[in-house]
Amino acid sequence: MDTQILIANLTNPTLLFFILGIIATLVKSDLEIPATSVKFISLYLLFSIGFKGGQELSESPFDLEILYSLLFGIIIASVIPFYTFHLLKRKMSISNSGAIAAAYGSVSAVTFVAAVSFLEAQNIQFGGHMVAVMALMESPAIIIGVIMIMKYEEKNENSGSIGEIIRHSITNSSVLMILGSLVIGFVADAKQAEGIKPFTTDIFKGFLAIFLLEMGMVTAKRISAFKEYGMYSALFAIFIPLVNGCVVAALTGLFLHSEGNRLIFAILAASASYIAVPAAMRLAAPKADPGLYIPMALGITFPFNISIGMPLYFFIVRSL
Repeated sequence: MDTQILIANLTNPTLLFFILGIIATLVKSDLEIPATSVKFISLYLLFSIGFKGGQELSESPFDLEILYSLLFGIIIASVIPFYTFHLLKRKMSISNSGAIAAAYGSVSAVTFVAAVSFLEAQNIQFGGHMVAVMALMESPAIIIGVIMIMKYEEKNENSGSIGEIIRHSITNSSVLMILGSLVIGFVADAKQAEGIKPFTTDIFKGFLAIFLLEMGMVTAKRISAFKEYGMYSALFAIFIPLVNGCVVAALTGLFLHSEGNRLIFAILAASASYIAVPAAMRLAAPKADPGLYIPMALGITFPFNISIGMPLYFFIVRSL
C-alpha cells in the first residue's frame, strides 16, 4: 500500500474532525451540534451528491458499462446479506442476524461521501451513475435480510409484509433525497444548474467536516452499548467489510476501467448502513437489538473504512 496515500487520508481534515468528535465525548465535553442542524447537514450532503451525480449522468451516454454497474450493484447488495446471515445465525438470534446482514449488505451514504472526498483529493474522476448504483443498493439488502428472518424465525408476527418493507426502504428520507436529487440533476438545465454550484460544491467539504464531527461523538457514545456482545461482533465488523471491499475491488477490474468507479464499488460493498436499515428494521424486525447493529456499523466499520479501508481498496484497484 502507498504509505503517502494512507498518511494523506489519516491527515484529511474531515477524518480529523471525526476523531475530534470521539475525543470530545471521551473527555465529557459539552460540545454539541443541534439535532436540527445535523439533519439539515445530512440532507444537504445527500442532495449535493445526488444533484452532482445527476448532472454528470446527463452528460454521459448510457452504455454497457453503466448497465453492468447497475446490475453488479444489485447483485452484491443481495449476495452479501445472504452469506453474512448464515455466518451470523450460528452465534446470534435470527432477528439480530437478519438486521446485521441487512446493514452490511446495504450501504452507507456518509461513507460514500467520504470516498468521493478521497477521490477528489487524489484528482480522480468517477461516473455520475455511481450515485444511482448506491441508491439501488439500499433496498435489496433490506429485503434479503427480512426474507431470511421470515424464513428462519417461526414466530415473527410483527415483521410486516414484503410490500411494506419495500415501500418503507424506498421512501426512507435518505434514499428519497438522493434519488430525487439525482433525477433533478439529470433533467435540470446545465446553465441553470451553474447558479447553485457554489452551494453544491464549494461548501461541501466544510459541511462534511461538521457532520463527521457529530458522527465521532455519536460513535463514542454508542460503542459502550456494543461491548456486551463480545469479540465476535467486533471481529465481524472489521473482517467482513474488509473481505467484501477487497474482493469487489478486484472483481470490478473484469468489467470496469475507471479507478474511481472501482473504488466507489469497493467502499459500497465494504460499508454498512446505520440510517436506512435501522429505520426499516424497526418495522421488520422489532426483536433485533439496535444497540448491536448500529454500533457495529457506525462505531467500528465506518471509522475502519474511512481510515484504513479506502487506501487499502485503492491500492488493490491500482494493483489489479
